[in-house]
Amino acid sequence: MKFALVAVLVVLALAHGNEAADANAEIERLTQYFQDLSTKLTSTTQELVEALKTHELTAQAQTYLQDSKSQLEPLAEKIHSQIKPLAANMEEQLKPLAESVQAQLKPLADSVQAQMEDIFRKLMEQTKAIGQ
Repeated sequence: MKFALVAVLVVLALAHGNEAADANAEIERLTQYFQDLSTKLTSTTQELVEALKTHELTAQAQTYLQDSKSQLEPLAEKIHSQIKPLAANMEEQLKPLAESVQAQLKPLADSVQAQMEDIFRKLMEQTKAIGQ
């Protein structure tokens, strides 16, 4: 009976040792799983932070552009209202000058055209004379 008791104790000790080894392997696997999960969570969080920063920068740039546009529109309207009378004044001053230049150049242009027509006519006559 003592022998059976010792055998049972040995079997129990071996079983307990085997369970302890299994428990250590299970703890090791769980530890590795949580480390991988932590690494993945950290990288996902960093990617999310970067995406939010990019979105925030885009929103800031868009706000800056809208603010600049709202500041420049009144300035552009003011400049346009100042330039419009200036352009009309320049047109009024240049119109008589352009008409004067056109009046002076018209006889010259007519003369050049008449001379070109005369040259063309002579050229045609000479071409006909050569062809006959």
